[in-house]
Amino acid sequence: MPRFSYKGRDISGALVSGQVQAASASEAASGLFSDNITPIDISEFKGKATVGKDGKRRKSDSSASFGGFFSKEKVSLVELIIFSRQMYSLAKAGIPLDKALRGLRDSISNKKFKNILHEMGQELEKGMALTDAMGRYPEVFSPLYLSLVLVGENTGRLDLSFQQVGKYLELERNTKKQVSSATRYPIFVLATIAVALSIIMVFVIPVFAETFEQLGAELPWQTILLIDISNFFVNYWYFLVGSVVLAFVAFKQYVATEAGRETWDRKKLRFPLIGEILERIALSRFSRTFSMMMTAGVPIVQSLAVISKAVGNTYIGKNILNIRDYISKGESLYYSSIRSGMFSPLVLQMISVGEESGNIGELLDEVADFYDSEVEYDLKKLGAAIEPILIVCIAGMVLILALGVFLPIWDLANAVR
Repeated sequence: MPRFSYKGRDISGALVSGQVQAASASEAASGLFSDNITPIDISEFKGKATVGKDGKRRKSDSSASFGGFFSKEKVSLVELIIFSRQMYSLAKAGIPLDKALRGLRDSISNKKFKNILHEMGQELEKGMALTDAMGRYPEVFSPLYLSLVLVGENTGRLDLSFQQVGKYLELERNTKKQVSSATRYPIFVLATIAVALSIIMVFVIPVFAETFEQLGAELPWQTILLIDISNFFVNYWYFLVGSVVLAFVAFKQYVATEAGRETWDRKKLRFPLIGEILERIALSRFSRTFSMMMTAGVPIVQSLAVISKAVGNTYIGKNILNIRDYISKGESLYYSSIRSGMFSPLVLQMISVGEESGNIGELLDEVADFYDSEVEYDLKKLGAAIEPILIVCIAGMVLILALGVFLPIWDLANAVR
């Protein structure tokens, strides 16, 4: 049976850590809550097994089929949205979960998802809770998804949990579509420029260089520069390709580390034009997710721990964990948000009003709407700002090529004489 290392806080607020044995991270979290420990971080333990802090072994069935894991298919966001909507309808109709999963499995074409639902149905028939069955597939069901479903299980309102998570995933899909739509044109133009430059440098410039050399023409510095760059492309292309591949691999390994990921996510927020958009998208996710979890009745400390991993930015996630730590020490959400430095005065005012009135969930939802409208406006502004930049880049490229290639041609008659 898997073992999980955890960090958390006990009932007095003291930081504790240890290991527990459980079938899934979700079941480990449930066991910790029953022991009056609020988990901060739970990860699968790969080393030699030791006894957990409480000395107990979590009761669960360790057998599981993993046939779906080795499929090359992935469960897309759209498929997960459809699954959530269907589970909402089936749960609202009162259909048993194992029968609901069996019916959904027969209507899904994705083999990996079909196998996962089949295995989940088997676990439910053995008496496992739905959250624990979902927790065996973290590449499909996020901690946020599991937390909301767990609340629905505990309150007997699974239908509302699936409805909430379906709406959240739909908003995520819309945001990704907006970002993709805004960046598709500049990426296409830049890729086209890169291909055109490569063809010119490898095939066109060498022909002109040979002609100029035969004629003995005196070449301007622009042409000499182009010929030197072309020679480097032709003679050292393997070095260029190797350097790009090596840099890409090194970058991937760097951002795979915790410190590297946090550094990269912090620098992304400072990029011209897109940095503010990325920050507002992350803060919109924070506000929307926090609103959902507060409305669902998830404890605020647990909510912030889950949300820190759902915003899509490690640096902002760390600030959210700082807010959680401030709240754990007895500070209000408003003052904790001020100390984080993430929010504008308008948003802080809305948080203050929501906290005082007890409608923090509704106010956070309005904060998310505010950020969403800002993101939509910024994406439109981004498209308008990128177009002239691309035009200038293309004009500069054409100017350099024209000066480098056509200046000698204009003097070709003199060279022939």
